[in-house]
Order: sequence, then structure tokens, then C-alpha cells
Amino acid sequence: MNKQFDAGLMWFRRDLRVNDNAALCVALQACKRLYCVFVFDTEILDGLARYDRRVEFIRESLCELDADLCRLSGKAGSLLIVRHGAAATEIVALAGKLGVQAVFSAHDYESQAIARDARVRGELAGAGIAFQTSKDHVIFEGRELLTQAGTAYGVFTPYKNKWLASVTSRHLQQHDTRPFASALVSAPEDLPPGVPALAALGFQKTNLIELGIRPGASGARQLFEDFFERMDHYHQTRDFPAVKGPSYLGVHLRFGTVSIRQLAATALQRQIEGSRGAGVWLGELIWRDFYFSILSNFPHVTEGAYRREYDAIKWERGKRAQALFAAWCQGQTGYPLVDAAMAQINQTGYMHNRLRMVAGSFLVKDLGMDWRWGERYFAQHLNDFDLAANNGGWQWVSSSGCDAQPWFRIFNPVSQSEKFDSEGKFIRRYLPQLSRLPNALLHAPWSASAAQLDAAGVVLGQNYPLPIVDHAEARSRTLQRYAVVKK
Repeated sequence: MNKQFDAGLMWFRRDLRVNDNAALCVALQACKRLYCVFVFDTEILDGLARYDRRVEFIRESLCELDADLCRLSGKAGSLLIVRHGAAATEIVALAGKLGVQAVFSAHDYESQAIARDARVRGELAGAGIAFQTSKDHVIFEGRELLTQAGTAYGVFTPYKNKWLASVTSRHLQQHDTRPFASALVSAPEDLPPGVPALAALGFQKTNLIELGIRPGASGARQLFEDFFERMDHYHQTRDFPAVKGPSYLGVHLRFGTVSIRQLAATALQRQIEGSRGAGVWLGELIWRDFYFSILSNFPHVTEGAYRREYDAIKWERGKRAQALFAAWCQGQTGYPLVDAAMAQINQTGYMHNRLRMVAGSFLVKDLGMDWRWGERYFAQHLNDFDLAANNGGWQWVSSSGCDAQPWFRIFNPVSQSEKFDSEGKFIRRYLPQLSRLPNALLHAPWSASAAQLDAAGVVLGQNYPLPIVDHAEARSRTLQRYAVVKK
């Protein structure tokens, strides 16, 4: 076949796989020779703690990606160029050094990434180099799905209905890179091959592997194969943090070590075959597309409320607010399910989706904190942090976003605990100091008698805190705080 370019550069970002990679497939078909690069972007890394599981996950995934590129092409050695610096600068310089005529990558929808890509596009154009990007990590993007009035959707259910009515085999078709893989070439000898060690990037080894998190496409494949056997029961198990219900694929979706098309196609087929669980899980994948659509069409959500009237709410401020926030971060609120959830994220970088709602609601509607404080904390600590979904979730719990929880409905952390961790298995795992309390008392230790606490070895205020707020009083204050929205 006739190739458009003699040489090109594939820029991997959040698509760290060779299978069903849209941008890679386009690049291979367009170029006689294709170089591959990943940049550890210092404009992102410099804002991270030196102990960050995400950096280790990326680093380990890149080692596998490099091996997969070699296997795909049938060539030995290393095919992946890895740079460490400001991505925009590195890509333009590398494209010039390699003498390519085009750079290829996948679309990115975050404002910082859009600005970076605009800069890269401009500088490459100045050098006579094309910059081509492809849709890869969503099924529908931007304004592909619109209301009858021609506007972007702001409510999930009609968006979901339009998604389901619009999706075709073409949207879910996988991109086969194998027929064109011979175009892959290794870097010139003056560019050092291989993936740098964590220490060379300025980061420390984490407990990623000890947690059982397996990076790379192989890790994603293993998780999905396991989840496939449980998918039909997802609707029954997904809300219980002590049960193996979720797919746990969030971090793989975040960094593209798995294809969203593969997941959506499998879930849709299982739904067609009658699986209720698969249908519910597919709905979660559609929520992911929805939040990307919101981010693209309503970019003000990264700075304030989707529903702008909620920006008028007066949140708690001052030293007391800082103390309450610190207690929430440290899992010292006195409400066991909330504290166990915070222990989970602090120890593992993961939090069960039901608990994200419970812990988030507690911060906003029990403690009166600005939802953006929680959004930032999750952004720092979640392995699967994704701006679109994280922002959407926090706006949901604050009632300021799309399909928001009505502001007057406030999660009761005790009843949520009794309903979704009735036997206390999750709480006991992360709060062992409460493990000897009977189930009836575990969800509200302050309701136990002195004798019951003594028998369980619990000393409130010492080895477990007293509640930092009274839920009923906090609920009353929240109703007053949110009253401004009604005016």
C-alpha cells in the first residue's frame, strides 16, 4: 500500500497498549517507518509526591509496552524511546531530530492537555511536521451525541439512551495493528533505549506490587478475564465494599492498558444475551463517556459548579474547617465506614465506588467543606484518578453537577454502613481496633455502653475517635447552607 509519510512518530500517552490502539494503527498505516515515544512529563510529575503509585504503574506498563512492540514487530531490542522533560518541548525536539514528517497520538480532553497539544501542533507546523490525533479512550466524544435541539447533554439518562441507540459495530470495531507492524523501527543509537528506573525519574518504589496491582496490558487482561466470570452478578455485588464485585479496571482505563471498545463491546453483547449485571456495568462505562462529554462541552466545571448557582454556597472556612478536613483525610471522623474508606484510599490508592459517594457526601454535607477540597485530595491519592470522572463524582455528591443527588437528600453514614457493610467485614479490615465490637455496635461505636466498649478493647477518644460532628445537627446546617440555591 502507498504510505503517506516516509517516517512518523507515535506519541503514547494514556493508551499504553499495542492491541486495539487507534492512534498506533493510524500511524502504522500512514508511515513507512514509525518510531515510538513516551514522555514522563515534568510539568505533571513535578506536582506529584515522590511516592506515587501511578508513576510506578506507568513505568512498569511501559516496560511491558516496549516488549509488546518488539513482539508485534518481530524485532529484538527496544523500540520505545522514553524521554523525561516537558512533553511539548521533548516531542518537538525529538520529531526534528528523527526527521519525521508526522506525529501521531490519541485525543486528550483535559484543559491542560489541550493547551499542550495546541502548542505542539503549532510548533510542529512551523517545522513542516503534521500532528494527527485520533479518538481512542472513549466511544463517543465531544459533540458526537447531541439532543434534538443540537446541544450537549446535561442529564445522564437521556444521554445513555442516545448512546445505546447510536452505538454500532463501527464504534466498537477494534483496530488491528498486526498487518502493519513491520513499519516499527528502533531509535537511532544516540538515543538511549529502555525505560528509566523510578529513581532516575526522582520517584520511590511503592507498595503497588504488594497490593496485587499488576500493571500493563497483561494486568488488565487478567482482571477482565476474572471479572467476566462475575459480570452477570455485578448488579447484585457492586455496592458492597467487602464483596469482590467491581472490575477493578479503573487504573487500566485511566492509562489505556485496556481498550474501552473491547470492554463496551463485551458488556453490550452480554446485555443483549440477557445479562442484567452486564447491562448495569455497561451503564457505568457510559457514565465514563458522559463525564468526558461534560468536561469537553462545559469546561467551567473544572473551576466551579456545573450548576453555577451552587457557587453561591458558603462553605466552612478557618481553623475549624482545616481541622475537620484533616480528620476526614486521616480517617479520624468517628464514623467507621467513612474512616475505613479513607484508610483504604490512603493505604492502597483505591476506594470502592459506593464509598466514594459516602465519604464525599460526609465531607460536603456533614462537615460543610467545599467539594473542591475533596476533589483535590482524591486527585492526589487515587490510582485511577481521571479529571472528568473525579470532577463529576464530586459535583454529584455536592448536588452541583449533572444528575446530582438532590441537595436535600443527605447520606446518613450510619445507615449506609448498616446497609452496605452489615457484617462489618470491610470496617474490620481497615479499622482493626474496632474488630471486637459486635455487628450491632460496630457502625456507631458511641452507642455502646462502657462495659461493651471495655470488652471490645475500644477507648473512644484514644484508640478510636468520638464523632467529630453530630449527623442530625450537621444535616440541619446543610439544609440551611443549601437554602441559598432555592432563592
